[in-house]
Amino acid sequence: MSKTIRTVILIAIITLLTNGCGGENAQRHLDLGLWYFEKALVDDAVLEYKEAIRLLPADARRLTQEELNIVATAHRSLAVAYASKNWFELAQAEAQITFELQPTEANYKLLNLVRQRAQLETLSGANSPSPY
Repeated sequence: MSKTIRTVILIAIITLLTNGCGGENAQRHLDLGLWYFEKALVDDAVLEYKEAIRLLPADARRLTQEELNIVATAHRSLAVAYASKNWFELAQAEAQITFELQPTEANYKLLNLVRQRAQLETLSGANSPSPY
């Protein structure tokens, strides 16, 4: 077998292995983020949620149903984490993405709740500055 054919086969195998593991790795990061959040390690949770999202395609049309659920859950979890830190602008953006990915009643309620809370915080002037 020629060196070129072996190289092409090796590249194909590596591509399959790395692409096939994206959802599994993303699920691990999501699970770790949820664990961190339960332990009140919100900043660590945020990093894990972001990594779960980064590992999967940004185009929702390219996601399997399982991957879509992971991404939507990660965005929803980011919205909750940001809201817990009073970063309502970021929380609202994440809740909006969640609703766009999965337009369910629960995600609509989350989006409206974050919007209302953001308005209340703006009126009271108690909104914590975002780190971003």
